[in-house]
Amino acid sequence: MYKTILVPVDISEEDLTNKAVESALKIAKETGAKIHFLHVLPISSAIINAYALGYMEIKDKATIKAEQALKALADSIDLPISDISYSIAFGSPRDEIASTASEIGADLIVIGSRRPNITTHLLGSNASGVVRYAKTSVLVVR
Repeated sequence: MYKTILVPVDISEEDLTNKAVESALKIAKETGAKIHFLHVLPISSAIINAYALGYMEIKDKATIKAEQALKALADSIDLPISDISYSIAFGSPRDEIASTASEIGADLIVIGSRRPNITTHLLGSNASGVVRYAKTSVLVVR
């Protein structure tokens, strides 16, 4: 049924990540799908200013930390290593998730979400943005 499942993860939100990973893993085992993890590092004005001033080590440190976390996550998954991949992107989580889903041919996105609060009502959550803009099926896990 599914061939490629995209699982956006936030390496700083372990509970949120674990719920999405558990659900994606169940589906992947049932359908023989591959799993692709994606971590999106936001581009803030501080990072943009650091780039302008030549401080590339800020990007490098963030990327190294994210890559180490994604590798540890991939290594912990009970699937053949050939069925697991990961990538890191910089930018808006909603846009990068939609873009990556298209690039890898994902036919399902499994994303974790927490209970709505005042912040998500005012600003919207990443999960709600993905649901609105994705061109493929999205499973939101709470």
